[in-house]
Amino acid sequence: MAAKLKIKKGDKVQIIAGADKGKEGEVLQVLPKKNAVLVAGCKVAKKAVKPSEENKDGGFLAKEMPIDISNVKKVEG
Repeated sequence: MAAKLKIKKGDKVQIIAGADKGKEGEVLQVLPKKNAVLVAGCKVAKKAVKPSEENKDGGFLAKEMPIDISNVKKVEG
């Protein structure tokens, strides 16, 4: 059974470790099986995308990557 997480979708959090240390953002998604969260604007990676009907030009897409839940803390407000 997975541990109960204290951080929920929509909470404002601050990154306390890693390359984005000090940044604040809103939780977009909680991944309890991986014990991770997706935070808006933090740990952004570029993904190469082929041209398709939806994306005519192709190129690069900015995508948030999961951050371990132990590296974030909840911020009041």
